[in-house]
Amino acid sequence: MFVLELTYTAPLDQVDAALEAHVAWLDARYEQGVFLASGRKNPRDGGVILAVAEDRARIEGIAATDPFVTAGVCAYRITEFTATKTAPELERYRESPS
Repeated sequence: MFVLELTYTAPLDQVDAALEAHVAWLDARYEQGVFLASGRKNPRDGGVILAVAEDRARIEGIAATDPFVTAGVCAYRITEFTATKTAPELERYRESPS
C-alpha cells in the first residue's frame, strides 16, 4: 500500500487550471482499482492519495502521468507501507508483516 503526498509547487491559479484533467486522471485510477481514497490537504497546499499496487515502480509510473505533474504544478512524495491492520472494508489489502 502507498501514501502519495502531493505538494503544490505553483500558485493555486495554475493548480486550478490543471484541476479538471487531474480529476479525470484520478477517476481513471479509481476505475482501475489502484486508488482507494484521495483529497486536498488543509490548508490547501497539496493533496493525499491512498493507493495499492504490486510495486513501487508502478505507483511511480502512475504518479508521473498526473496532469498536475505534467503541468509542473506539484511534486510527489511516495511512502510505501505494509497495511497489517485495516477497517473491514479494506480487509483484502491487509498484509502479514515480514
